[in-house]
Amino acid sequence: MEKVRVDKYLWAIRVYKTRSLAAEACDKGKVVCNSNAVKPSYSVKPGDKFTIRIQPDYSKVIEVVALVDKRGSAEKMKPFYTDHSLPYVPPKAEPSAFYSPKSDREKGSGRPTKKERRDLDDSGFH
Repeated sequence: MEKVRVDKYLWAIRVYKTRSLAAEACDKGKVVCNSNAVKPSYSVKPGDKFTIRIQPDYSKVIEVVALVDKRGSAEKMKPFYTDHSLPYVPPKAEPSAFYSPKSDREKGSGRPTKKERRDLDDSGFH
């Protein structure tokens, strides 16, 4: 195998769920190879380093080890690339203005009685 398109390669190693999603990411500039944005038709070569922006605050860094154009299981695809990205740490969830977890009721104590429900409504908890 001499040539593989970048959208097909990223789909095959399971970075993207579909090839069209991989091509769309390339078109939007989310896939960068050696500090240059690439088009979906870019030919992948062993040794290329791709920075793939997954979320605004998280990017995957993948180095091509070998070429592949057929999609397989995640375990079978591991020899074809090296992942240099940092582990993903999800952002902390901010407390919602509509939900307050500070309730006087113990978790698992069942549904509130009518009186307990009225007391909860009066105290501002919903």
